[in-house]
Amino acid sequence: VTEDEVVKAWDVINVHCSANVSLTRMPWFADLGKNIQQFLLYRHCRFFPMIFNHPEKCEGDVFLLLVVKSMIPQHRRREAIRKTWGQEREVRGKRIKLVFLLGAATRGEEHPHHQKLLEYEDRLYGDILQWDFEESFYNLTLKEVNFLKWFSIYCPSVPFIFKGDDDIFVHTGNVVEFLESSGNEPDLLIGAVLYTSPPVREKNSKYFIPLEIFNETFYPPYVSGGGFLMAGPLAMKMHIASEDLDLFPIDDAFLGMCLKVLSVSPKEHTGIKTWGVQEPGRETMSKDPCFYQDLLVVHRFEPGELILMWKLLTSDLICTQSKLFFKS
Repeated sequence: VTEDEVVKAWDVINVHCSANVSLTRMPWFADLGKNIQQFLLYRHCRFFPMIFNHPEKCEGDVFLLLVVKSMIPQHRRREAIRKTWGQEREVRGKRIKLVFLLGAATRGEEHPHHQKLLEYEDRLYGDILQWDFEESFYNLTLKEVNFLKWFSIYCPSVPFIFKGDDDIFVHTGNVVEFLESSGNEPDLLIGAVLYTSPPVREKNSKYFIPLEIFNETFYPPYVSGGGFLMAGPLAMKMHIASEDLDLFPIDDAFLGMCLKVLSVSPKEHTGIKTWGVQEPGRETMSKDPCFYQDLLVVHRFEPGELILMWKLLTSDLICTQSKLFFKS
């Protein structure tokens, strides 16, 4: 990409995007569920206008951008993150910034009310990136591609991204320490890796993928979207790779397809627990802070649990446990 070709600002002002009705003549199309039909009809609609944008977010010397997928009604989760691991501050001398990724509310009675509250929230905190497409499970991939484009425009010098859901716990101190020791690997991508995940062929599942969309036995290796770490230069390459791929209904698997195009392999890290943490001999997820002091990312936490865990971990916690998880 030459200097002249780099877009300097978000350039999508409006979207004139009509359904690809030729698909309705395909014999297999009528058998699909309504949601996946809708996805396929508008699959070619990729970039959308921004309702809230913060071009200034990556100005200065930002080391780590925390990027959290959220939805309009989840303000309590966003508030808990801002009060805990998502605080914009310096950790080990490195600047951390926070953004939330949102779509627009579905067209219902609550829409104007919810949007007004979000407007107030963004005025207060200045950390919402919102695009004008409807929130839905299948539109999570739109969040990925619109964010990758946004990052490429506004954050080309940010070395690292953390990306995750709004119900996770992140030990930002451990994350920064790990990234400092990881070297300047431009293709760094670590998380909970799914190496041989097969497409779901059960029609009643929300993860259902018909053979006509993807006919391979396994998805390319990808990381669980609950929480992962990625090098900034890789995010910019993934933006370019994503433009040559058809959008895919499962966002995590779509990122794996981008990695395959780039011949990049995601790496497993035992400190990223996107399926929770269990104590030996117990079936429920542990809430003992000593199990969390050496981890990077844990899924999942309610807002109250997150605030309590953060208070315990940032107090003078004394644990007998040694560092078990802190190596990739």
